[in-house]
Amino acid sequence: MANTPSIPKGTRDFSPVEMLRRKYIFGTIEKVFQKYGFLPLETPAMENLSTLTGKYGEEGDRLIFKVLNSGEAWRSVSQDVKDKLAIGEEVHSGKLAAELSDKALRYDLTVPFARYVVQHRNEISFPFKRYQIQPVWRADRPQKGRYREFYQCDADMIGSKSLLNEVELVELTAEVFRNLSLGVAIKVNNRKVLSGIAEISGQPDKVVDMVTAIDKLDKIGREKVEEEMRTKGITNEAIARIAPLFELKGTWAEQRPQLEQWLAPSAVAQQGLKDLSTVFETAGDRFVPRDDVHGRATLEFDPTLARGLDYYTGAIFEVKANEGSLQSSIAGGGRYDDLTGIFGLKDMSGVGISFGADRIYDVLLELNKFPAELGGSTRVLFANFGEAEALHSLKLLRQVREAGIAAELYPDAVKMAKQFKYADDKGIPFVAIIGETEMKQGVVNVKNMKTGEQQAVKEEELLALLLQ
Repeated sequence: MANTPSIPKGTRDFSPVEMLRRKYIFGTIEKVFQKYGFLPLETPAMENLSTLTGKYGEEGDRLIFKVLNSGEAWRSVSQDVKDKLAIGEEVHSGKLAAELSDKALRYDLTVPFARYVVQHRNEISFPFKRYQIQPVWRADRPQKGRYREFYQCDADMIGSKSLLNEVELVELTAEVFRNLSLGVAIKVNNRKVLSGIAEISGQPDKVVDMVTAIDKLDKIGREKVEEEMRTKGITNEAIARIAPLFELKGTWAEQRPQLEQWLAPSAVAQQGLKDLSTVFETAGDRFVPRDDVHGRATLEFDPTLARGLDYYTGAIFEVKANEGSLQSSIAGGGRYDDLTGIFGLKDMSGVGISFGADRIYDVLLELNKFPAELGGSTRVLFANFGEAEALHSLKLLRQVREAGIAAELYPDAVKMAKQFKYADDKGIPFVAIIGETEMKQGVVNVKNMKTGEQQAVKEEELLALLLQ
């Protein structure tokens, strides 16, 4: 018995309708990227495993999809490792794991971008602004809004420490979601502030563990965040010292004086607060009050926003929809001061934002915010009544296509009911009907598939009707 066809969990097929919607998202984002001066770039689906590991924190490293060695490399794998695999034993550590895999599917687009910058630094003019729209893979547990294969749409600028770059990314993000007619909250924090909080706690060496735990606050709550900190060796005394973090509320203007007073002993925290002030003061007047969020963006300070990735060093961003049921982040990013340093190019600061196209899709679908007609779909179907009629329609079809209108001729002379159903199923708004009578009169009967209305127009008037 043949196996039922299936695909791996956490992956999806996309129907033509879904692809048109996805292309609408990609196209909207790409136009804004280009408007802000970013240039396109692509990197391979696979990177060397050594390029990716150690960049995403301990939890992130566990989610990297490793690619099994093949060919000559597989033949060199020791029999001991092959025997362990044959009996289902997992091989993860040290040299044994290295024998099995030296490549991996990319986990994100930022680390491959940093690798590209270092590898091609003599060909690049800095500051370098690039955008990248490609799939990434994570060995995560599939659930609503979370997939193992998904697209990211990244924009990064590298080679400049200016905070104007952060301001530009905030404004770019607002414009993307404004063009998608989606109301969002752009949440902002700074890793320097979080480093200062770790310093105040008395355990500055635990900053990564603190940040990783704090980043889960909106998912697991304060109690479990504190529990995770304890398992990482953070003392109860240190947890008590950072308690004010969880009590902060209000706008940036309201929270800033409290933070300045609380974090006064930390120079790094004060610098982070100063950087945040620059972003809010420079970009703030572009944003609307919190009570007017429909289709608009708000800029908000979130002191518990952490972004768990290890490479962030300054400003961090996260975007959530103000509408719909999806609570997950739909975009995020931040400043990384020395990501290229791990590849041998020191002091190359960058900042970037990444849009999660799949989550954006889910939100737009739930809210019914996709346009009724999407670019690339067929606008008119020429019906087929037989060989002579089809050849006559073909001449008009070519004229319509030359005018830039997507059009089709039904390939077979079957019953009209079947041809109308084909147009309906594909969402084609018009059917052009040219039978023997229409050919003699030089007219086209055009049926509007939405209203059911039908009107006869001269052949030379067909283009004008379709372009309305």
